Amino acid sequence: MKSLAALLRTAGQPTPYRQTRPLELVEIDLEKPGEGEVLVKVTAAGICHSDLSVVNGSRPRPTPLIGGHEGAGIVEEVDSGVKDLKPGDAVAIVFLPSCGECEQCREGVPAYCSVGSAANVKGELIRGGSRISYKGERIHHYNGVSCYSQYMVLDRRSLVPVPSDLPIEIAAIFGCAFLTGVGAVRNGAKVPAGASVGVWGLGGVGMAALLGAVVAKASPIIAIDPVPMKRALALELGADIAIDPSEDIREHIKGGVEFAIEAVGKASALKHAYESTARAGTTVTVGLPAPADQLSFSAVSLVTDVKTLKGSYLGSGDPRRDIPEFVQLWRDGKLPAEKLITKVRPLTEVNESMDELDDAQNVVRQIVQPH
Repeated sequence: MKSLAALLRTAGQPTPYRQTRPLELVEIDLEKPGEGEVLVKVTAAGICHSDLSVVNGSRPRPTPLIGGHEGAGIVEEVDSGVKDLKPGDAVAIVFLPSCGECEQCREGVPAYCSVGSAANVKGELIRGGSRISYKGERIHHYNGVSCYSQYMVLDRRSLVPVPSDLPIEIAAIFGCAFLTGVGAVRNGAKVPAGASVGVWGLGGVGMAALLGAVVAKASPIIAIDPVPMKRALALELGADIAIDPSEDIREHIKGGVEFAIEAVGKASALKHAYESTARAGTTVTVGLPAPADQLSFSAVSLVTDVKTLKGSYLGSGDPRRDIPEFVQLWRDGKLPAEKLITKVRPLTEVNESMDELDDAQNVVRQIVQPH
């Protein structure tokens, strides 16, 4: 079938993207769903910094590709082998499908699935190959999703059913920003009630981590970002203190924070977070720096300060468990995800959305609507 989609031919084009238009709207061809696959009508897609990193070339991925990895939609068609989804079902899309058989999946952390990760790096679905073509040329998938498209064929393992009354924009950001941010607090750091938490970077993922800290009843919660608008929103969402990165966090909490969550995606921010972590504290990073970005700090501090430094990917958990829990927390008023959505616009403005994210001054999470 045909679908209007945002095609990235070559990464690293100059800004502003509203002029160079690296994401070109074209009519692609989609194959019918194969074994274990589903055709989804995409109704909402988030503009995440990981998408921008592919466009600007700092996170290399095989091109040409259809962009987008944070989305939600409605099931249109299922392969005969898919028994637990039917046309009309609402689904959140998860950017790392899990095979269920690798060591990581068997250990109960499908967010670390090595098979799904390898497929994502190759630009293929988890069963292999692409289901997208344009003028006869095979096109790569991005993270098994490619949701900057009106329709997309996805593996069933990339989908989590959600209630039909859940706003589809919220379902979209549950599939990336909230899995990553809230998961870093709950599953990666395992923050207990009463512990101090610092969150570096107040984009969609960082704000979600902040909300995760609020749900965990952490105290105090310190939000760190250079943008005044984001610091103000952080205070509204439950942060106790919001500061510019130039400020010394120890002026607000003696010794530093027990748990630091870094969501900036730069080694300099991760170093700042690590050095602001208290003795015997834990630093968790979810940002994705450019591959050449190197981290440097006093190696002996890991021993003498008894610190822990760890990474967290896709929330270090199980999306099939976590997303339904997020839905209930949203219903209970504890995860006001709608407050993170600063702009909703049509897919035709996807390049303009990338410009606004690159500027980083006025947006937390933008949503584009392919329909």
